[in-house]
Amino acid sequence: MTVASPPRVQWIKAASCATYGNCVELACDGDMIAIRDSKDPQAVQRYTFAEFAAFLDGAKKGEFDRLLMSRQRRGSVLDPA
Repeated sequence: MTVASPPRVQWIKAASCATYGNCVELACDGDMIAIRDSKDPQAVQRYTFAEFAAFLDGAKKGEFDRLLMSRQRRGSVLDPA
């Protein structure tokens, strides 16, 4: 569900996004985790802690790495080109 950005939350992002400008930002918003793209900060998606924990577990185990493989063959995944 995409909704407006919560008014008073502290957004965090990966250190590497400062270099490339491809930033996904996260914030704790009550009992939910809010996620947004820094280029469109008003569009926010919220997930329960359980949903986000399951996603992070999969990411840590490399379950989504194949989504980046075609980009890696062309160059840096972080490079916006």
